[in-house]
Amino acid sequence: MRSLPRSVQVFLLALTVLLAFYPVFGEMLVGDRYDYWLQKLTSVMILAIMAVSLDLLVGVTGMVSIAHAAFFGLAGYTMVMVAPEWDAGSIWILLPAAVLAAALAALVMGVLIIRTHGIFFIMATIAFSQMIYYIFHDSDFAGGSDGTYLFGAPTVELFGRELLNLSDRVTLFYVTLVSLLLVYLLLRTMLRAPFGRVLFGIKENEERVRAMGYNPLYYKLVAFVIGGTLAGFAGVLSATQYQFIDPSQVNWHLSAEVLIMVILGGLGTLWGPILGAFAFEGLHYWFSSMTRYWELPMGVVVILMVLVLPKGIAGGVMWVADKLERRPSQKVQREETAAGRPMEVKHD
Repeated sequence: MRSLPRSVQVFLLALTVLLAFYPVFGEMLVGDRYDYWLQKLTSVMILAIMAVSLDLLVGVTGMVSIAHAAFFGLAGYTMVMVAPEWDAGSIWILLPAAVLAAALAALVMGVLIIRTHGIFFIMATIAFSQMIYYIFHDSDFAGGSDGTYLFGAPTVELFGRELLNLSDRVTLFYVTLVSLLLVYLLLRTMLRAPFGRVLFGIKENEERVRAMGYNPLYYKLVAFVIGGTLAGFAGVLSATQYQFIDPSQVNWHLSAEVLIMVILGGLGTLWGPILGAFAFEGLHYWFSSMTRYWELPMGVVVILMVLVLPKGIAGGVMWVADKLERRPSQKVQREETAAGRPMEVKHD
């Protein structure tokens, strides 16, 4: 994964700063809609964490998984069931329990299906995802089709002192933003390491990776578990935000939407799926506010975006950055040529 051009780094940093300052200046910009957009931006960042973790599987390793929502919802349900019935639970208990449940589910699922490829892998992830969906949909202990509630946001206390108030929307907004940045930096660092380069190699040519002495199944399984664990972490944030979870959050349809976000943003870039999540949810809001049949125009726009930007939004941003960074150097070369200065020629 090559280093990002300076202009792209500035662009992404500017977007991050604008997002971080929304709670400060948002009320001046949107007025009465401030609370709505604060919650909406928080939920989009949670989906962005899912998209980044799915990109590790789809864009980096070449495993198209439709089971991400299963880990997302399983962590949320685990959090609700572990929490006290009439009191807010401790984050030091709920978070490890929920994330561990998602990691174990990803491990079991991965062990059973990791040897499959292509359409068989996709169908296997859908099958396991639907199994988990019907467990919660048809079970009274999970509230059935009506879902279940979390009594209160988890408490974050240390030695009896409150560190964070997750029931406060602004606090949860910043916790989600920091979590998104940490997940991105964690995966980016991992992909720069030898482990990440093996994952890229598996996507390009799995047989050649095996011939070099690496076991692709081991690396794919580890990547699958990491992706599922991070999806579970996103589920914990979602359950904390809404204090409610229902079977729709375990359904494979949510996984399909997140997959579209990854494709829209740019496969294998990590930062692209974050932009894809914001683009997808922005289109969703725009078209749903205009018509009840929003799926049709949104589908057309998504198809056109994929055709115009085959490498996603990240590919378009990189193309613009390359054009901007080449232009000054070409201008200097033309000025030197016009002035009669010999241009330096490098020989290998």
